[in-house]
Amino acid sequence: MKSREIQVRTGSRERVHDITQECADFARESGEDGLLHVFVPHATAGIAVIELGSGSDDDLLAALGDLLPADDRWRHAHGSRGHGRSHVMPALIPPYATVPVLGGRLALGTWQSVAVIDLNVDNPNRRVRLSFLSN
Repeated sequence: MKSREIQVRTGSRERVHDITQECADFARESGEDGLLHVFVPHATAGIAVIELGSGSDDDLLAALGDLLPADDRWRHAHGSRGHGRSHVMPALIPPYATVPVLGGRLALGTWQSVAVIDLNVDNPNRRVRLSFLSN
């Protein structure tokens, strides 16, 4: 297994951050078939395979806002208002995804991208672990 950690700056607002290029670059180094596993080791972030750039990222954030409002209902209440929802989000958008790799290329669909989903405005810096598994 080959593994690498990348740094992602999500900033001080809710964010869908595209990491497809970093994933593709890492997979390309292998030049072979396998699986790329993407993992964000944070309790308040997730990884999604989703269409980006066509409004889908804003739609996702809006849907998460409807499902997980940033208000005072959360028992986990430290940090910014509604911070507890960030700890619930990984149950809906898991902190990992696995993408097939064929000949060193991500086998994503035409409109699919790999993204870090982050609602936690209190933590602008994220680590993402890329792991390539092959025979």
